[in-house]
Amino acid sequence: MSWLDGLVPHVKALHVGMLLLWCSGLFALPLMLARHDPAIGQSDYARIRRATHYAYTLFVTPAAVIAIASGTILIFLREVFEVWLFAKLGFVALLVTFHVWIGYVLVAVAEREGAHHAPAPGLPLALLMVPVLAILTLVLAKPDLAEIPVPGWLAEPLGRQLPFDVPRR
Repeated sequence: MSWLDGLVPHVKALHVGMLLLWCSGLFALPLMLARHDPAIGQSDYARIRRATHYAYTLFVTPAAVIAIASGTILIFLREVFEVWLFAKLGFVALLVTFHVWIGYVLVAVAEREGAHHAPAPGLPLALLMVPVLAILTLVLAKPDLAEIPVPGWLAEPLGRQLPFDVPRR
């Protein structure tokens, strides 16, 4: 057992913690954006605008970056090259797309001049549930998706040496 084997639980804990922060932020930000209404009073509007801006830039975005980085490290530490993982990565790409869209809406609603209205949070939150539930299902069930055709280069390591030792199972 190498020292990298002992690192896996810590990286996994970091990954899960950052995923919780990222996804909770993705659920909270549409609700916060729905509160962007200049009619509520200038001081309340400014406070809500700052809160959404800081939540997105100081918490949600760094959590997303750390979650993706730690997940990538886990893929190589655990040498997971299975079809369910690639399906999961497709749904992670949807989470990233949703994250970018929330940032765009935040700028459009809070930073640009003119009348902007945040979208109602119902549909974005319902759409966000799809990749989150799909990721949870794929990670927890690890279904055998072998009948789904994937290119060989996605299913097996290429045999190249990484710049560090990777533990074998």
